[in-house]
Amino acid sequence: MTTPVWDGPPLWLHGDLHPGNVLVDHGQISAVIDFGDLTGGDPAMDLSAAWMFFAPAIRPVFRAAAGGCDDATWARSRAWAIAFGIACLASSANNEEFSELGRHTTEQALQG
Repeated sequence: MTTPVWDGPPLWLHGDLHPGNVLVDHGQISAVIDFGDLTGGDPAMDLSAAWMFFAPAIRPVFRAAAGGCDDATWARSRAWAIAFGIACLASSANNEEFSELGRHTTEQALQG
């Protein structure tokens, strides 16, 4: 399947939005940290967090709250999640938490 590339203007991205960079207090996001990969580009990269953070039933709520991105952007975000999950798995030999994040993200993204 081919998904169109992002053809909009570059948007600000965190660039490394995963559970290790999101602080939670009493079930609420309290802060996002580590802006070392801040860049401009395709919003699909940060939207990939949907498969890291949210159960399948909540993802449409997240998508709507994020501005109701188009189907192509949503498909690219899923692909970014798969790539991130595989990268975690490939780089987590001594870190079970990182390995679990990779497994979880990859499984969730592959399931849709």
